[in-house]
Amino acid sequence: MTTMTEASVREFKMPDVGEGLTEAEILKWYVQPGDTVTDGQVVCEVETAKAAVELPIPYDGVVRDLHFPEGTTVDVGTAIISVDVGGGGAAPEPAAEQPAAAQPAAAPQAAPAEEAKAAGSGRQPVLVGYGVATSSTRRRPRKGPEVPVQQASTAIQTELNGHAPTAPEPAPAAAQSAPAGPDRPLAKPPVRKLAKDLGVDLTTVVPTGPDGIITREDVHAAVAAAVPAAPEPSVASAPAAAPAPASYDTARETRIPVKGVRKATAAAMVGSAFTAPHVTEFVTVDVTRTMKLVEELKADKEFADLRVNPLLLIAKALLVAIRRNPDVNASWDEAAQEIVVKHYVNLGIAAATPRGLIVPNIKDAHAKTLPQLAESLGELVSTARDGKTSPAAMQGGTVTITNVGVFGVDTGTPILNPGESAILAVGAIKPQPWVHKGKVKPRQVTTLALSFDHRLVDGELGSKVLADVAAILEQPKRLITWA
Repeated sequence: MTTMTEASVREFKMPDVGEGLTEAEILKWYVQPGDTVTDGQVVCEVETAKAAVELPIPYDGVVRDLHFPEGTTVDVGTAIISVDVGGGGAAPEPAAEQPAAAQPAAAPQAAPAEEAKAAGSGRQPVLVGYGVATSSTRRRPRKGPEVPVQQASTAIQTELNGHAPTAPEPAPAAAQSAPAGPDRPLAKPPVRKLAKDLGVDLTTVVPTGPDGIITREDVHAAVAAAVPAAPEPSVASAPAAAPAPASYDTARETRIPVKGVRKATAAAMVGSAFTAPHVTEFVTVDVTRTMKLVEELKADKEFADLRVNPLLLIAKALLVAIRRNPDVNASWDEAAQEIVVKHYVNLGIAAATPRGLIVPNIKDAHAKTLPQLAESLGELVSTARDGKTSPAAMQGGTVTITNVGVFGVDTGTPILNPGESAILAVGAIKPQPWVHKGKVKPRQVTTLALSFDHRLVDGELGSKVLADVAAILEQPKRLITWA
């Protein structure tokens, strides 16, 4: 007979936190068995093919079991945590082992996921989802300690932080080999992710942060300690070769798993490149007056506490160009064999994040004033840098801007974001000799590149859009006269 404790257990299933996603990886658990949770409390962070998302629990109760450890990829609809909603207190003790005679002779031991599905009765509610999937979960294998090296960790940390790390002081050998305590190691989610990428077991890392928290430097110190020393040459060997440059290391390559946002981005770009016939046009333009306007807007009280930069006026220029040439804001419906012209602009901004390139978009950007557009751009960039961009913010884009100029690059041939017909690349703005009023003078110059889907945007339409953007940036007063 079902006991009251068993009947009160609710299973929280992995929801579809995006649009049609089938799986997500558990990055971090914020609760443990025995913890009390309330409706709406965040219990874990998961990474989908689009973003990292925190999941709230829809129950009040006590955590009974976590069905999967961190680092496990789980199918949508699979139970990931059990909660006792009957107020039973701490997590129940394991049931006593029954005599062998009372057990079925050939009954195989149930897997943890199957036990979780069997607990409770009836269909359990989920936030959003498609029910239990038939495929099994899988966990990414960890790397052996011999693969990661200091050179690889430096490259990865440079990508995550935007700068190269300083070399940490090596910890004493006795401290590094000290066994881990019984408690779970303390580390922030970004540090756990770094350790996971480098194949470092946090239980073997000696913490140096406050209150025993493991830091990035501690992880890299553990990586450096795992690199084997080069063997001494024998006396009978041939003359020693010249030493390798200091920037080289003992390992010659590092493998980084392609997953999450990076995997989805790669698939989307390949699909876009081989589906939509890309055409790219270029124009070099004098943006000296635009740069002066940027400085004037920074001093304007209407833009107090707002982020004002050239990207703001470039975005506004593109929105005006789209209003003058609305057919460029469209998509290709292959199934219906139709061109779908959008009467709204969800402006995408390509952003490089620790999890890869993402393209969140500003909803209804065409209807925003310049201060409102500045506020939306600031929020978009800040959220992306913090890794908190939601899947909804990356859906429904109609046209995109990618600013390669921040890397000092002059221009490029950008690939269309899937489902969109145009993408504008903005190059570096720098002083160059320019003919101005009949004389060669130093002017602020940049190069713009517009890629478009030639199925629905022909050369004339694409050229008009690019020319309009260039004309506005050369004479920003056109933002008023063409409005």
